[in-house]
Amino acid sequence: MTSHVTTHVLDTALGHPAAGVTVTLSLVEDRAVEPLAYGVTDDDGRVRELGPEHLPTGTYRLTFDVAGYFAHSGRTAFFPSVDITFALSDVDQHHHVPLLLSPFAYSTYRGS
Repeated sequence: MTSHVTTHVLDTALGHPAAGVTVTLSLVEDRAVEPLAYGVTDDDGRVRELGPEHLPTGTYRLTFDVAGYFAHSGRTAFFPSVDITFALSDVDQHHHVPLLLSPFAYSTYRGS
C-alpha cells in the first residue's frame, strides 16, 4: 500500500533527517479535526505509510510533535508542534508535504 499523503522532515540546524518525529494526519471539517492516522519518521526522516491509499477531496492537517523530537536530543523548541493544513483537491495525485525544521523556525512546501 502507498499512502496518499507522505512527509519528510529534515533538521536544518543539524543538516540531517529528523528521525523519531511523531506525525498525525487529520481531516479538518467545519473546525472539527478528526485524526485519521499516526506515524513516526524513520531514520531517513520519512513517513511513507501515513493513512489510506486514497483520500477524498477535502482539507487535511499534518501535526508534527516537534517538542518531543527536540527533547530527545536535549534541545528545546520555540514551536512545540507544527500544524500544516492543506487542501487535497486532486484525488489522482500523490501529496508529499515536507517539513524543514530548526529549534526556532520551520518551513514547508508542496513536494513531489
